[in-house]
Amino acid sequence: MTKADLVAQMASSAGITKAAAEKALNGFLKGVSGALKKGDKVTLVGFGTFSVAKRAAREGRNPQTGKKIKIKATKVVKFKAGSNLKSMVK
Repeated sequence: MTKADLVAQMASSAGITKAAAEKALNGFLKGVSGALKKGDKVTLVGFGTFSVAKRAAREGRNPQTGKKIKIKATKVVKFKAGSNLKSMVK
């Protein structure tokens, strides 16, 4: 599903225009991104939780040469599915 598909689905489900649905989706994405950037968790009960985790620096290998390389520490976004979402997918 693309963003355009999601906007169309939101518009038909809510009975609003695609423009209004796209504004709502963009607002949601901006809100989630902003909260994660600050280090907060975003919990949508039944759907899931978005959070930020720290990944430690580590040593890896270049798959083409086999040479060791250093991989810097970084932050990554995690998503843990909620119980309703899990049961719908099963």
